[in-house]
Amino acid sequence: MTHATHAPCTTLPSWPHAYPASGARATLKALNEDFIVTELPLQLPCGTGEHLWLDVEKNGANTAFVAQQLAAAAGVTERDVGYAGLKDRHAITRQWFSIYLPTGKAGETPDLTTLEHPEFKVLAQSRHVKKLRPGDLQGNRFRIVLRDVKGEREAIEANLKAVAAQGVPNYFGAQRFGFDGGNVEQGRAMLAREIRVRNPKKKGIYLSAVRSFVFNEVLAQRIAQGLWGRTLPGDVMDEAGRPTGPLWGRGRVITTDEAQALENGVAERHATLCSGMEFAGLDQERRALVALPADMTWEWPQADQLVLSFSLPACNYATSVLDEILHTTEPERHAENEPEAEAP
Repeated sequence: MTHATHAPCTTLPSWPHAYPASGARATLKALNEDFIVTELPLQLPCGTGEHLWLDVEKNGANTAFVAQQLAAAAGVTERDVGYAGLKDRHAITRQWFSIYLPTGKAGETPDLTTLEHPEFKVLAQSRHVKKLRPGDLQGNRFRIVLRDVKGEREAIEANLKAVAAQGVPNYFGAQRFGFDGGNVEQGRAMLAREIRVRNPKKKGIYLSAVRSFVFNEVLAQRIAQGLWGRTLPGDVMDEAGRPTGPLWGRGRVITTDEAQALENGVAERHATLCSGMEFAGLDQERRALVALPADMTWEWPQADQLVLSFSLPACNYATSVLDEILHTTEPERHAENEPEAEAP
């Protein structure tokens, strides 16, 4: 067994869309203020407790960097800082952070709202009884400005109306898979024991990429077979009554009939990945196949400018919505792999 840390990159498949392509194009994130994300928390701080919660607005910084700066300002380690999800760097985003900061003998709490930094500001702070952990959010509210829109407005409007009414395929976004799908290939090599990954954080990233890849393959297979918007015999439904797909792991496949046959067919094509995930100790879970944007509105301030607003639940990607409407490109400065606003 080799101890190499890199395996060859792979290009991700072009997974099918649910709706006919509009043929339109636009620029995404020309400015940070073109992509505004507001976290929708599960709860608000109660005012007492050992954790100091901070309502933070950042502009041009990623979530991990802000967490580092907050830890330094509070005089604690990074492990004492919590947050519910990663937010985009090239955007204006608002989210909560928590810091484990029991009051000392003097009972004083540092006022971090006075902290000055060019890329973020603390809007408010209050104490709470628990630490923020990944996934501790309802979802995110987005306001997205698309510039230099080119294409037929009638085709764009048709897809906007379809997305608002029927939702979009709940694909995991490309950033989950690393540059050119490299995290999937690293995960495959790791599960096939071609490489050994000692870093627990990297191991988790690769497992997440592989699991997400298999889910996308199941969803893509359903769309390719003309099954978008349909329920198959044997489907497992979520609480909202939507069909779900597998997040692979240990345990029996709980679908039956046609749904199980489709999922098993994908699993057979990716046997190394699926058996490896089971061996790695991941438990089988389910994820909705459809993402439905809530309170979706749009307007055309200019002939070549489209402004969208909508909310998505945790673990849903804004790019899944945009991809069904038109093709977007970002300025070159966004070429690096950045987390998107979602709840991992």
